[in-house]
Amino acid sequence: MGSMLERYASIAGTDVIHHLMHLGNLLQGMKIVHVNSTREGGGVAEILHTLVPLMQELGLETSWEVIEGNESFFTATKSMHNGLQGKPVELTAEQQQAFEKVVADNAERLRNKLSSADVVFIHDPQPAPLIQMFPSRSAKWIWRCHIDSSRPHRPIWRYLHRFVNTYDASIFSLPGFAQRLDHPQYLIPPSIDPLADKNIELPRDEIEQVAQTFGIDPEQPLIVQISRFDRFKDPVGVIESYRLVKRFIPPLQVVLAGGSATDDPEGKAILDEVREIACGDEQIHVLELPPDAHRTINALQRMAHIVLQKSLREGFGLTVTEAMWKHKPVIGGDVGGIRLQVVDYHTGFRVSTPEGAALRIRYLFQQHEMRVAMGEKAHDYVRDHFLITRHLREYLTLILSLTHNQTDRIELT
Repeated sequence: MGSMLERYASIAGTDVIHHLMHLGNLLQGMKIVHVNSTREGGGVAEILHTLVPLMQELGLETSWEVIEGNESFFTATKSMHNGLQGKPVELTAEQQQAFEKVVADNAERLRNKLSSADVVFIHDPQPAPLIQMFPSRSAKWIWRCHIDSSRPHRPIWRYLHRFVNTYDASIFSLPGFAQRLDHPQYLIPPSIDPLADKNIELPRDEIEQVAQTFGIDPEQPLIVQISRFDRFKDPVGVIESYRLVKRFIPPLQVVLAGGSATDDPEGKAILDEVREIACGDEQIHVLELPPDAHRTINALQRMAHIVLQKSLREGFGLTVTEAMWKHKPVIGGDVGGIRLQVVDYHTGFRVSTPEGAALRIRYLFQQHEMRVAMGEKAHDYVRDHFLITRHLREYLTLILSLTHNQTDRIELT
């Protein structure tokens, strides 16, 4: 048993690891390539940082490639991302042409790698047109959508559909995200790595040092939201909720912490807006963190009494999973993948408005035993459903199904 897998056995159980090893033996030597748009920042990159080396340890020749693009490329792909989440956006013919030109340039750079692969995973819209640059491909190509695409802006979906529909299969996180496509669709929720810096146990002095660095009193009531500064994460709504409830829970503190990904050009403007709204209130801590601030995020979640993820749209919400793993109840938006994790009155509460969030914040601070019990249930729920070992098992099973022409597969029709 390899060193990485040995470490996971103590958390997931030896039976789980033996099952992974069995699947790995069936796929020995297969060449797997993952392609996404950033190596740092965001849940996709975090998953691949663990998933790729685990696949390698199991004997699959696995690599991870990143699309290279310019500012206009990422502006266009951000519009696609927003459009998939339902925002009415326009993608001009010139933007489409520029987008496809960048993908074509990347196809030439990656041609040898992708041409020799047995299975190619393409993550999200940014690299989606790559498949059309490989018309004589022999590999199985899988499009993995991490976005809440339940109600996409139809012009954006029509544009992406002509690429996505040509894949051999697609993966969505929830049934409600799937769209009509001419190939099998699989349901695989994301996961967290319990042994990553963002999720491991931290010494108390390290948590205290993070609190001191940012002027946070960990002994006073504290709510925290960790996410990119994105309108769909609703940081302004978090501040509204805090202001509604702070007079009932003095001296309540709120932390809004996150950073930006290299493929998100809007983050800086939204961060500036949040800082302007928070200006003058010393109990609001707006923290811009670098992409590698994993232990800092870990510490912020561990010192929180309640964690928020008040998203308006959400593909899954790994920050919800991370907080639940740390025994924290989560108050989350009643959307997307948050619904899969936050079970009302058990692992937290789902809300739709700042007023609803404020009501639940007040309730949990008044009900200490309920807050603790919810945190314990949350941790157990993540252990049973959302660890990287489950995620890896489902990817391996999918590869086995597609490459051995199995008919007993999980499909959405």
